[in-house]
Amino acid sequence: MSKRVVVDPITRIEGHLRVEVEVDENNVITDAWSSSTLWRGIETIMKGRSPMDAGLLVQRICGVCTFSHYRAGIEAVENALDVKIPYNAELLRSLMQSSLYMHDHVVHFYHLHALDWVDVVSALSADPAAAAQEAMRWTDKPIAAGEGDLRAVQERVAKLVASGKLGPFANAYWGNGTYKLTPEQNLIAVSHYLKALEVQRVAAEMLAIFGGKQPHPQSLVVGGVTCVRDALSPARLQEWKQKHGEVADFINRAYLPDVLMAAAQFKTEGSVLKGVGVNSFLACQDFAIGRGQYLFEGGVIMKGDLAGVSEIDHTLIKEDVTHAWYKDGDAKHPYDGVTEPNYTGFTKRDTVYGELPTVDGDGKYTWVKSPRYDGEPVEVGPLACLLVNYAKGNSRVVQAVDGLLAATGLPIEALFTTLGRTAARLLQTTLVTEAALETFDALVDNILVDEETYVDPGMKDSEEYVGHSMVEAPRGMLSHWVRIKGGKVENYQAVVPTTWNSGPMDANGKKGPYELSLIGMKLEDPAKPLEIIRVIHSFDPCMACAVHVMDYKGTDLGQFQVGTA
Repeated sequence: MSKRVVVDPITRIEGHLRVEVEVDENNVITDAWSSSTLWRGIETIMKGRSPMDAGLLVQRICGVCTFSHYRAGIEAVENALDVKIPYNAELLRSLMQSSLYMHDHVVHFYHLHALDWVDVVSALSADPAAAAQEAMRWTDKPIAAGEGDLRAVQERVAKLVASGKLGPFANAYWGNGTYKLTPEQNLIAVSHYLKALEVQRVAAEMLAIFGGKQPHPQSLVVGGVTCVRDALSPARLQEWKQKHGEVADFINRAYLPDVLMAAAQFKTEGSVLKGVGVNSFLACQDFAIGRGQYLFEGGVIMKGDLAGVSEIDHTLIKEDVTHAWYKDGDAKHPYDGVTEPNYTGFTKRDTVYGELPTVDGDGKYTWVKSPRYDGEPVEVGPLACLLVNYAKGNSRVVQAVDGLLAATGLPIEALFTTLGRTAARLLQTTLVTEAALETFDALVDNILVDEETYVDPGMKDSEEYVGHSMVEAPRGMLSHWVRIKGGKVENYQAVVPTTWNSGPMDANGKKGPYELSLIGMKLEDPAKPLEIIRVIHSFDPCMACAVHVMDYKGTDLGQFQVGTA
């Protein structure tokens, strides 16, 4: 007899996400539904606005990857107006994007995802001296992992436990059998969790040097950038490089060793070695490192065919709303996207926790649409980026991936798993961190002979324009789509990474990456579904990005009671 498991909310993410699964008598997941339960947004707010304001407004879609939306909004308008920005502006945007990645990926692994791998309670029984020796197994220069450091961390956590105020360590499934790290390894990871709180501040400051502030930077405009004095200041340039070195040191001496340690311990855990479900992947070209040179190439892998990677054809992108809380209609290209709400609510049924409201899996059950590429669901994100570039023979990526596989002893098939997705985010971080210095050097060389950072976009109110942008946000490929008429935005759509990954089943019965990644996985204890959270967190969900609808005049679009009781 099947049982329904409800995880609501999925915590340690941006926004509101609910996941429900059916498990059989052996606790194997037979079906899954991903539901974003908060209705919000920006797209409609753009209608009638000046295209020059697009970036500043759409970056409010999210409070985490604000720069990515900011840049995508600016570059969609530049694409529509056929604007080629100065080389300096391209390099400065790339440095800001690199800074964002170094911040976002560190925060994701330690503060959003680490507790899915790390049993904090277990760390209390660790021997700090043995833990310090363990840290030396994974790097010859461990950071925040000396015996004294680890003893201090252990005492700090013990005081939290004794006080009953666990803060970020509360409400977790401590003791779950799928935790695999030893007490000493858990103590190392907890120490790095706390150290990362300090490091992420430095990474945020890196972006603020050229962005003006973080989050919600202010220095991008249609036609270039405004951070001219910062780019021309030797002191500001050196400040960025110094902070980059500090964050890179943590990435190399903590983040990398911790992933290697986790890979070694979890490489026999079935819940993280299950296949990805959706085996099509999409990524775009990004991270300028020189004139016409980019760190990552773009492309599409369909149905696992690594030998048949192809270039992106944006005309093949459409969004389906069959199982989303919008009025039915044919799947539409983003240029023609429509968002008309049609909320249908929940259905009460028995669950492992008693009777609860549950989603209607046969009907509509989420505010997220279902993007499709040539009719197929695809995964986006660091794993997709690395697989596309590995398939295309990008030498940097091939070397990084092969090096990780050799260091862990894992086969290449391990990339197509939750463990592989988490490792891919690390590798992407190290690649971006290293390449950022090339971008920095290219900027320093160029400003000696060329100080241009802006060109007049030259928009004419009498003309109509259509444009889009595709960038690699930390969670994957992000695209913004704009129609301009009479000098104003006529239509605006954002197809974001989490929409690609978390979208519901489409009209053809094809599920998206979140849902398919769960089906077939066995839970140790359905009442404590750590495995579900671990898999979903590996995508780094951002539901605030995935759902974005609002009326800018304050007019009611409809009234809905989203009840859970």
